[in-house]
Amino acid sequence: MMAAPSEKVPVLIEARGLSKSFGPVEVLHEVGLTVRPGEVHAIIGENGAGKSTLMKILAGTHAPTRGEIRIDGQAVQFSGPVDAEHRGIVLVHQEILLAPDLTVAQNIYLGRELPKGLTVDDRAMNEGAARALADLGSEIDPKATVGRLSIAQRQLVQIARVLLVPHRVVIFDEPTASLTPFETEALLKVITDIRAKGVGILYISHRLPEVKEIADRVTVLRDGHVVATHDVSELEPADMARLMVGRDVSKLYPDRQAAAVQDKVLEVEDFNVPGYARHASFHLNKGEILGFAGLVGAGRTELMEGVVGLRRGSGTVRHLGQPASFADAQASLKAGIAYLSEDRKGKGLLLLKDLATNLTLASIGKFVRGLQIDRKRESEALDAAIAEFDIRTGRKDLLAGQLSGGNQQKLLIAKMMLLDPSIVIIDEPTRGIDIGTKEQIYKFIARLAQEGRSIIVISSEMPELIGICDRILVMRSGEIVGEVTGERMTENDIVVLATGVNPGMTSGEAA
Repeated sequence: MMAAPSEKVPVLIEARGLSKSFGPVEVLHEVGLTVRPGEVHAIIGENGAGKSTLMKILAGTHAPTRGEIRIDGQAVQFSGPVDAEHRGIVLVHQEILLAPDLTVAQNIYLGRELPKGLTVDDRAMNEGAARALADLGSEIDPKATVGRLSIAQRQLVQIARVLLVPHRVVIFDEPTASLTPFETEALLKVITDIRAKGVGILYISHRLPEVKEIADRVTVLRDGHVVATHDVSELEPADMARLMVGRDVSKLYPDRQAAAVQDKVLEVEDFNVPGYARHASFHLNKGEILGFAGLVGAGRTELMEGVVGLRRGSGTVRHLGQPASFADAQASLKAGIAYLSEDRKGKGLLLLKDLATNLTLASIGKFVRGLQIDRKRESEALDAAIAEFDIRTGRKDLLAGQLSGGNQQKLLIAKMMLLDPSIVIIDEPTRGIDIGTKEQIYKFIARLAQEGRSIIVISSEMPELIGICDRILVMRSGEIVGEVTGERMTENDIVVLATGVNPGMTSGEAA
């Protein structure tokens, strides 16, 4: 990593005393920072600390309530994100902002299509898209429809689209949250290459070892305030975590004992989901936390969606010892099996509806009196959920889309727990969530198991699975290829199963 630039290096963009209010709630308070040519300046903080709001101000999406932005020392006011782009400031959003029915190439060039006579040059756009994706280490087909891609693949397409614009400052908002370790490594190399060209990088990530690896400086936000700015060489990830949350979070995973009784509550045999999973067999015990590991695309999510009726699947399922077949998600919910999607924005929550509506939607029957919804009871349920799950919101009339990612995840968990499920399947429980909120969610999952509920956790973060699970099943190319328990619950053992390659083997000996 290159050394931090000296103070004499000119500043590309500067924030001075930026504040932002939404109605009566001020979410940013007098924030200041600078970005220099050829540096990565990381911005870290808990969900709700104001990071994304700050980035959207710097990218022209929001106007500050107070304060100013300077480019090359001159005060500027952006009329919108297009104006910011024209000045060389581009933002890679955390949210996926692509048209699902268009191809990869059409999305990358949307609004800036390459002309060919009276039409567009599809061949040139496909070739350009392929080059842009190859620069990110991806071989995604430019002609593929975006709606058929995984979330990780969509994120790479979005990054490729942004980097086509001439840029002096690139803002990355959680760019690796949906990426595999291999995709993350490729992206970090791209960022290093961009930095070497003199481009300034603002980088938001909850992955603190990643921040340590890539950043030159780091600014910490807490509750909308800047609490520290340091050269990254002065901080270890544990120091960053303490600054973020204001307390020691060295013990991230809760202590717990595995259930003594091995009663099977869910048994799946020879289960197939066409195109995604085949011949899958596993069981889940009462009070157990069972992990599913594997690379993105291994079929973990699709297998679970098939089991709970969200996808077409076939095979044998027994619930509490009795044969079961769930035609849809409602049928599995009635049986006490709750599934929390990894796509909380697209499938888990209604982002344009208020918090109370989102909370009670799946269990609306509990809140109906006569032909009307009992708003008082619904409001009381929201108060209880906010208190129990520590959903941090300035006011109760916010839309779900106005919450931070961590608070959206807490709202989704609260929504499902109103159904009082006996089995909870959580897909990527802490993706895009800060370390303090991760600690809360891990404790909540452990509490569910202690209450006798049974949990399946799908995660791409191996330390997370190792830290909270009793057993881990590993999938590769649509099949369950192994189980790790006890002393074999190590990252090395999981990687060997997930990839089929033992680092100690020659290529001819690979599994």
